[in-house]
Amino acid sequence: MSAKDKLKTLKENEQSLFIVHYSCQNLNDNNENYSPRITSIAVLHVGSSTMHSFSIHLIAEIKEIARDSIHERYDELECEMLKQFFDFVAENDNAFWLHWNMTNINFGFEALAHRYKVLSKCEAKRIPDSKKYNLSALILSVYGKNCVEHPRMQSFMRLNGGEHRDYLSGKDEVDAFADKEYVKLHKSTMSKVYWFQRMYFLLQQNKVNVHNKNWNNKVNLFLERPIVKILGFVAVLFTVFQLIQFGWVRYSSEPNKPAAVIKEQSNHANSADAKSRAAD
Repeated sequence: MSAKDKLKTLKENEQSLFIVHYSCQNLNDNNENYSPRITSIAVLHVGSSTMHSFSIHLIAEIKEIARDSIHERYDELECEMLKQFFDFVAENDNAFWLHWNMTNINFGFEALAHRYKVLSKCEAKRIPDSKKYNLSALILSVYGKNCVEHPRMQSFMRLNGGEHRDYLSGKDEVDAFADKEYVKLHKSTMSKVYWFQRMYFLLQQNKVNVHNKNWNNKVNLFLERPIVKILGFVAVLFTVFQLIQFGWVRYSSEPNKPAAVIKEQSNHANSADAKSRAAD
């Protein structure tokens, strides 16, 4: 399916479209587990701009666990947070999910499902791959892989509205987790999801700012203009008319004509000859 077709599908299903992102521990080996802990998940409903938050600090508050004691009950809190997230997924079984490079076990839907299985020993609700749409990949498909400089997310942010005050880079998020700044972490996750929504709307309008223009995209945009489509339609009609006219001329001048045509032309010739004799 082309990027254009994917965007059309998302546009037609915005009332069932959610944007998702999450924060976690360090993605490298220096964690207590093989896989990094999930600290918060933000889910935004595109149709209503309603944010749904899943975070260990929110679970801790409900359970009346002191902030300084959260790290002692990470497994319990993370498991409950993931359970609530996957319950939400199950409640929205027909939803479409827009994300930013959540594509593998290192960082993605598979990582969330894996952590839930590790902590609960239960299988997570699966989201069909056909319902997952990578916003980053869609933008690059439209504007070209070299449309912005690396790191791409930061480049896109600077070109399209700037970085939000709550935004944290990957390194800053790791530091925030180490410092037990859970609210700060979740606010960063939510700010990215709101920005993804903005980028989605810009992409639908083909108004994403980039460093390097994609000429193929420019040509496609030009061809999509109504006046260009009208001129193209007129050109096709003119071409068809020319072909019909050319075919009629050839048909009229062919030597092997149907007998009826020959007879009619002969009658015309005889009539003209008779008139010429009468005139003499």
